[in-house]
Amino acid sequence: MTESPTDPMIGRLIDGRYQVRSRIARGGMATVYLATDLRLERRVAIKIMHGHLADDNAFRSRFIQEARSAARLAHPNVVNVFDQGQDADIAYLVMEHLPGITLRDLLKDYGRLTPEQTMDILEAVLSGLAAAHKAGIVHRDVKPENVLLADDGRIKIGDFGLARAVNNNTATGQALLGTVAYLSPELVTRGIADARSDIYALGIMTYEMLTGEQPYVGEAPMQVAYQHANDTVPMPSLVAPGVPLELDELVLWATARDPEERPRDARVMLDQLLEVEKLVRPSDTAMQATMVLPRGAAAASADAETQILGRAPLATATLAPPVAEDEEPDNVTKLAETARKRRGRGYWWFALVIFLAAAAGGAGWYFGVGPGSEIQVPSLTSASPEDASAQLEALGLVTAPGTAYSTEIEAGLVVGTDPGDGARVPKGSTVTINVSQGPQPITLPALAGLTPDAAASAITDALAVPGTVDEVFSNSVEEGLVISASRDSDGGDVSQGGDAFEGSTINYAVSLGDVTDVTGLSLDDAVDTLADQGLEGQAGEETYSETVPEGDVISAAPAGSGPIREGSVITLTVSRGPEPVEVPDVIGQAWSEAKGVLEAAGFRLDYNVTADLLPGLFTVTKVSPDVGTSAPRGSTVKVNFSA
Repeated sequence: MTESPTDPMIGRLIDGRYQVRSRIARGGMATVYLATDLRLERRVAIKIMHGHLADDNAFRSRFIQEARSAARLAHPNVVNVFDQGQDADIAYLVMEHLPGITLRDLLKDYGRLTPEQTMDILEAVLSGLAAAHKAGIVHRDVKPENVLLADDGRIKIGDFGLARAVNNNTATGQALLGTVAYLSPELVTRGIADARSDIYALGIMTYEMLTGEQPYVGEAPMQVAYQHANDTVPMPSLVAPGVPLELDELVLWATARDPEERPRDARVMLDQLLEVEKLVRPSDTAMQATMVLPRGAAAASADAETQILGRAPLATATLAPPVAEDEEPDNVTKLAETARKRRGRGYWWFALVIFLAAAAGGAGWYFGVGPGSEIQVPSLTSASPEDASAQLEALGLVTAPGTAYSTEIEAGLVVGTDPGDGARVPKGSTVTINVSQGPQPITLPALAGLTPDAAASAITDALAVPGTVDEVFSNSVEEGLVISASRDSDGGDVSQGGDAFEGSTINYAVSLGDVTDVTGLSLDDAVDTLADQGLEGQAGEETYSETVPEGDVISAAPAGSGPIREGSVITLTVSRGPEPVEVPDVIGQAWSEAKGVLEAAGFRLDYNVTADLLPGLFTVTKVSPDVGTSAPRGSTVKVNFSA
């Protein structure tokens, strides 16, 4: 896909590290770009959430979950996730860049694949899914668009945007997430998914690789979903003669409508596939690695045999090698017996299909218009409980009250039903109407004293959303630790933990450390010191001080109220030196009286100490500085006497 010339992301530097080069693809939740990691000097794929979804807590949490789910996997058949973060108004995650095509592109170009090619791709995808299932992760969106075929021959599964933990099998309000063509029956009817739902989707994808078409089609998504819930996937060989019976059986096993009848996870299906390959794949082709040629390679050489995968040319990929003349008779007998058994099972399957078709016709009448007809539960999301009850009772169903927490549906309205919308139930069945109680209450742990990363993790683990980070100076909290935290909705303090709701945004302040003490410094030195911390020092009031020399800073304080942040103005009070006072008139006074007046004015005295022996006999005749002049408090006045 070529990028739009007006795409504002092209050329943007994200987080000071990722230089966006061009657009690769665009999906429902995000757009994927080719970018350069300037720090490690490598090309990466960067997925950026659409702007209109960035403010939606549910989508943002799902986006973060994608990064966490994929980052937990380290497997050669899973697309690596390197980084995740937020830069200004965008949320992003960084993945490895794999030049090549998707399985969907391959199917569009070549239609159906050979059994050998199908098994190559299926083995790689199952290996990656097995690692995910072992880590407790369900992919939830297995489809050809998410299988990447790299130019160097690697096959990887990616896009864990809908992934969830295996034990989290409830999807209230989100039952139809994923592509409808690959939805398992339990997702359609009950909104429940586990590892076996991935197996079902992979079975549908295998059918599509072998036949070149999907088993179910319809004019509307609900028609396709209905077929998934009510029909049985046919054998691929009915559409593509020549598909081995073993692959027919593998597809039927993976797409069983009852999850209990499918492989329990990808590891089990992979083990069975390896057994099938021993029977189906010619032994002399088993050693060659799978390789996918870039799109357009066939057109570039019109006279050459077209080759998609490295096993063999497309025209001869299904041909078995000739049997060697010296092959042991026992092996020949075994091969003949295996072929006979396949034909016998093929006839049995054909008879079974005819029987099932007849039975389905009778069952269709019985359950469609006959006495066993069932009722489809309608979608009642966001309806009032009264309206929901009326609709269900009008259909002949019994209602029961229920409750559920929801971050999306307003309290007092219907979140969903049990059984869920789309489920078919007999008349008179009880349907529970789950009414929203609003977001689920949660309890946040203590956040004060944590690092920002630890605080963000604690907030996310509690099902809340990390909000803005305010960096402020603090003389009591160590640099780099959280000072306080509050709920975005009402400003309530949750620094030492507290109550909130699922999806709440939690803002927190982080300490920048102490503001350097600049008292006693010269004004210029104080301004320079504060500038080193990102603060602006400004000269303020000048006042007298008997302890701080003239021109030095007496005190520093923020210009306004509130926290001190980078860029804040600090007002500096500057000393004018000691306050000047007027020399009192003590001329003609006896020393016993004049001495006390001069000392009370704050002066030091320089005089003949003999006058202190008989102060009543000595009279002041002169003072310097002269009477009436001003001199700094604490300065020296010289006194002359007469006896």
